Amino acid sequence: MAVDLRKLILALALLGAFLPFANTLHASYQVQRQQLMDSTLEGNLAYATKLAKSTDDFIQSAQLQLEYTAQLLVGQMGDAEKLGTEAARLRLMSKSFNSIVIFDDTGKVLATSPETLQLQGRILASAAVKESIRSRRPLISKPYLSATGNFIVLMVSPIRDPQGGFLGAIGGAIHLQKENILDRLLGQHFYHDGSYLFVVDGEGRIIYHPDGNRIGKVIRGNRAVDEVTHGGSGTASVVNSKGIPMLAGYAPVAATGWGVIAQRPRDVTLAPLTSLMRTVFFKTLPLAAVTVLLLWWCARVIARPLHMLADGARTMDQPETTQNIRSVRSWYFESRELKKAMLLGIGLFQKSITKLREDVNTDPLTGLGNRRHLQARLQELQERAMPFALVSLDIDHFKQVNDTWGHDVGDLVLKQLAMHMQDVSRVDDAPCRVGGEEFLLLLPGASVASAAQVAERLRQQVERASMAPVGQVTVSLGVAGWPESGQDVAAVFKRADEMLYAAKRGGRNRVEFSASPA
Repeated sequence: MAVDLRKLILALALLGAFLPFANTLHASYQVQRQQLMDSTLEGNLAYATKLAKSTDDFIQSAQLQLEYTAQLLVGQMGDAEKLGTEAARLRLMSKSFNSIVIFDDTGKVLATSPETLQLQGRILASAAVKESIRSRRPLISKPYLSATGNFIVLMVSPIRDPQGGFLGAIGGAIHLQKENILDRLLGQHFYHDGSYLFVVDGEGRIIYHPDGNRIGKVIRGNRAVDEVTHGGSGTASVVNSKGIPMLAGYAPVAATGWGVIAQRPRDVTLAPLTSLMRTVFFKTLPLAAVTVLLLWWCARVIARPLHMLADGARTMDQPETTQNIRSVRSWYFESRELKKAMLLGIGLFQKSITKLREDVNTDPLTGLGNRRHLQARLQELQERAMPFALVSLDIDHFKQVNDTWGHDVGDLVLKQLAMHMQDVSRVDDAPCRVGGEEFLLLLPGASVASAAQVAERLRQQVERASMAPVGQVTVSLGVAGWPESGQDVAAVFKRADEMLYAAKRGGRNRVEFSASPA
């Protein structure tokens, strides 16, 4: 007596009660995961905001130091010794700058600290110096390579006489690739769990980074950097230069347009949760394993006959299918009745399926693929996103052949042309007849240029052949490709037709092709 399938399904559904538990476990993980990530993002944002404020305070303090020193230098521009003394005092007392330079209104260096810079008497030609002379106002430069070979940021304050005349300027340089104030201000916040922070200027160029080799590099395609360089603050999940997913908080430095980005590896953030979920998993694993094994065994026993019958249904056009279905052990009622029905109909189906497939996809005159076959191949190529080329061709003056020799001879010419198309085709190519004397050759994976070579080979082969009793017959061909000739497949067909018409207008018996959209 066959077992009732509905009872088996009901028993299997009762065993499936463990699925809500798995769903609850998964949902709990997702919620806690998001909470951890949100907490880290918010912490990094607060951290970046704090450091951006600290950096902003330093910049303002450094500017005030320069402005104060600039006031002291009024009336001393001709005394090189005093200028040098003031430059050294500012550098050594403030510790804000790696070097100090004082220059006049022509950019000529009057004094430096340290003196080892050897710039005394030279004319500075950097864009920062020229801009400070032109604007005659305080400025903070973009990072640039100085005359001494240092990658620096220059802060400049003008020196004015009591009447407001411009005498020159004093500049303080931060050497980005050496120990500098940013290292002291930001370096102490470096973590050992992979977390770190870095600073970029308004163009995304790194001006501080724990890895000194990264300084001066321009970062592209990083959401946090893109937004902070436009004055924005917030959080983002990004991928760093080493391909590590990071959770970043970012904030701008108001005085300079710089941006501070603090970030932590996502995996480090989620490590405690991963450990917790692993513990829970191993605690429940024994019972879950027993349940899964029982479910698997029941499902396998129940599904095996249906699975084998389904395999037979998918291969009903194969000769061995009948024997395979007979060997199925249908031990319950539903599968046994299904087996009987399949054996009853499979004989007739196998006889008709082969002829039906040929009739559906084949042109009865030439044996080439028809429009339905062409559409099926096109759909397959589109699903796989595989480029293809299309050759559109027809027989030159074919109407004269029919009018002179009759339609029977015309059909013979069409058949011979089909043979030539098959000769030049690869295994995966699809030569098709789509109209009276209109043919298409679909070339998967081919470029327009290579398809044009195939088209030319076909044209020459047809031209050399003698098609009795007509004699010489020629063809005109147009070539286009997807996506080279257009993103839309219909546009590629249209482009191939346009190239065919161009070949006709150009004198026939020729190939025209286009590798660009109309």
